[in-house]
Amino acid sequence: MGVLGCWVNAIPPPTATLPLLMDSVIQALAELEQKVPATEAGHSVAAWLLSAQGSGTHSPLHHFLLEGKCLNITELDPPSLSPELRGLMGEVARHSMQDGKEYGVVLAPDGSTVAVEPLLAGLWAGLQGHRIVNLSLESTATPPDAGVTFPDLGDTSPGLSNASPDVTSVDVGAVSPNVSTKYLDVGATSPEVRPGSPEVQASSPDTKAKLPTAVDSLLVVTLAGDLGLNFLQGPQTWNHSGLGAEGCWDQLSVPRTFMLMDPEASPLTTAFLNGALDGVLLGDYLSRTPEPRPALSHLLSQYYGAGVAGDPGFRSNFRRHNGAALTSAPTLTQQVWGALILLQRLEPAHPHLQGMSQEELAQVATHATKEFTEAFLGCPAIHPRCRWGAAPYQGLPTPLKLPLGFLYVHHTYLPAPPCTSFERCAADMRSMQRFHQQTRGWADIGYSFVVGSDGYVYEGRGWHWVGAHTLGHNSRGFGVAFIGNYTAVLPSEAALRAVRDELPRCAIRAGLLRPDYALLGHRQLVRTECPGDLLFNLLRTWPRFDK
Repeated sequence: MGVLGCWVNAIPPPTATLPLLMDSVIQALAELEQKVPATEAGHSVAAWLLSAQGSGTHSPLHHFLLEGKCLNITELDPPSLSPELRGLMGEVARHSMQDGKEYGVVLAPDGSTVAVEPLLAGLWAGLQGHRIVNLSLESTATPPDAGVTFPDLGDTSPGLSNASPDVTSVDVGAVSPNVSTKYLDVGATSPEVRPGSPEVQASSPDTKAKLPTAVDSLLVVTLAGDLGLNFLQGPQTWNHSGLGAEGCWDQLSVPRTFMLMDPEASPLTTAFLNGALDGVLLGDYLSRTPEPRPALSHLLSQYYGAGVAGDPGFRSNFRRHNGAALTSAPTLTQQVWGALILLQRLEPAHPHLQGMSQEELAQVATHATKEFTEAFLGCPAIHPRCRWGAAPYQGLPTPLKLPLGFLYVHHTYLPAPPCTSFERCAADMRSMQRFHQQTRGWADIGYSFVVGSDGYVYEGRGWHWVGAHTLGHNSRGFGVAFIGNYTAVLPSEAALRAVRDELPRCAIRAGLLRPDYALLGHRQLVRTECPGDLLFNLLRTWPRFDK
């Protein structure tokens, strides 16, 4: 992954001693904001990104799209920063993977792992405004020292919609009011392509698409550029891209090492995509916030806490839902394609771009967007067992014969209160596992998956092992439980959406659940009040409910 390419002296960081937590990043930003004598909070982000200049190559896209607003931060005196801060800056400013480990990532309070580099790039791009870069056909772009013309730079604008007079927005329903809807269903950045045009549908890879005429620097430096590059290897990677690989921290209290579950994973891990989405969402927010903007440390504290500006819907727990609302698939397809066009001009000798036609670039962009929107954005965020501190399975698990044909819905009853934070939900998971293993004598927690009211799904026995959730039917379906007692109240809408829409849709796509699956409440198969009267009555209205 690349970093912002401003040519200043790098800060040689010592080994970090701060834990790799988002709270440490926020602490470091707060110290930078105090020590950098700047009128804008964004200077601290630039200083952080610049600290990694001494190692590795720089992304031409980042260098070109962000370097125009870079400041030579000579005021920052490295010795005046604490050794811990300098160490953290150097350790997390660059995202990379090596020997099964993922670097440049931190653990957030919501239990998610976040790559810092795309997050900071999005913040910096947002502080600039959504700078629209026109991809004029007459211009060619090469590195700055080549002495040739760059692609034309359009005026800085507050939103991508300004690039096209035909852009429209649609009603997004229950989207956080702090999340802009300017990108929704806009079709493309090109003014020739109208919203909803079949020429830009990401689900139709063979359809001819209009050549993009502009790119948005915020989307390109956070997400679109890396999406395109990841899929440049060829069609063989499109169906097995490995997007969204998860991992495990060595410890949750003072995390230092993050090991990927799949050592051969794509660079577009869950942590990287989390950071990219956070960068897009917060960058968009900053671009629409008038001066004086909030300190970035304060903004991040809100986003990774109770919600930005008091809005509980605009926080990291709901990044996938908010990201899907902010950027439509047709728009993202055009941005990925435009990023590849720009990179092809900036780096004509790029080994994977050399000689590629516009039709081939359009295919890459279409498939990259399709995979990202269907396999990541449209799926629920699932915390793996290691994240909530699961005890080992006792004995040998029995494999399921996939795909299964049923989804069985439960409520936990006890714990009765819904869990609304990672700390509480993880504690509930450990408590249920202890009860199932030590009191009931089961090999593990009984459920396949458990759904909290914090925006996350928690892995129980998972997709591949027979559970202990629905007596006599454990091998025929997945058991999914809502944490709480839903006799007289309902789970949160986010939790309901995860079970009704996201979890089954993604399981079908992955070949784990049959397309004609049926959904049943626990009480339909076993003598029990589970999943509670009010929840069960709601289940009866769902399309897949089996009477």
